Amino acid sequence: MKRKRFSDEQIIGILKEHEAGVSVADLCRKHGVSDASTYKWKANYGGMDVSEAKKLKTLVDENTRLKRLTTCFRCCVDTSATFRPANVTR
Repeated sequence: MKRKRFSDEQIIGILKEHEAGVSVADLCRKHGVSDASTYKWKANYGGMDVSEAKKLKTLVDENTRLKRLTTCFRCCVDTSATFRPANVTR
C-alpha cells in the first residue's frame, strides 16, 4: 500500500489555506501537489475539522475490521456446512 505523504491534519490545514483565499495553483506550487490531489482532498475532507477527520478514520477502520470479521465468519460457516456428514443422526 502506498504511504501517504501528508497526514489528515496537514491536508485539512492546506484546505483551510484555500478557504482563506489562496488560489489552488499557489497551494499546489507551495506544497508540491497536483490540482487533482487538491480537488480530491476537498471532496473527501472539505469542511471538516481535524477531530472530525480522526473520528471518520476511526469509523472507517472499525467498519473494515467488522467486514473482515463477517467474511471470516461466513467462510467458517460455509466450510462447516460443506464438511458435515449428511447421514449423521444426533
